[in-house]
Amino acid sequence: EAPLAYVTQTTLSLDDTRRIVAALARRYPQLEGPARSDICYATQNRQNAVRRLARDCARVLVVGSPNSSNSNRLAEIARAAGADAHLIDGPEEIRDEWLDAADAIGVTAGASAPESLVRAVVARLRERGARAVRELPGEAERVVFRLPRELQRVAA
Repeated sequence: EAPLAYVTQTTLSLDDTRRIVAALARRYPQLEGPARSDICYATQNRQNAVRRLARDCARVLVVGSPNSSNSNRLAEIARAAGADAHLIDGPEEIRDEWLDAADAIGVTAGASAPESLVRAVVARLRERGARAVRELPGEAERVVFRLPRELQRVAA
C-alpha cells in the first residue's frame, strides 16, 4: 500500500483533532502522523473557557470575523453549552434585543481578534447599561514553539 500521512490545522482543538485522527486511524491502520504535536493549545484553552462562560451567561458574544474558523467554533461551543451565542465583528453589531432581560452577557474572542476590539465591545455594553465587568482568569500558556533548524541557522 502507498504511504499515508496526516497533518492538522494548528487551530483545531485537541478534542477535534483526536476525534478526526482516531477516525482516520480506524479507516487507515497504516496512517502516520507528524513527529511532534503542533496543536495550538491557545485554541483548546479558549474553547474550554467559552464552555465555562456559557454555563454562567445565558448570552455570549464572540468577537471575531465570520471567516475565522476558531471564532465560529467558539460560537458553536457556546451554543452547544446552552448559551444564546452571537458572532460579532465589532461593537456596532450588538443588537438591543440581545441586552434585554440579560442578567449576564459573556464576551470572548477568536485568536485573531485584537484586544482593542474586545475592549470596544465591553465599552459598548457599558454604554448600554452593563453595571459590572468581571474578567475571568484564563489558562496559563507555557508552550513554546521552537524555530525550525533552517531558521535558527539564518538567525544565528
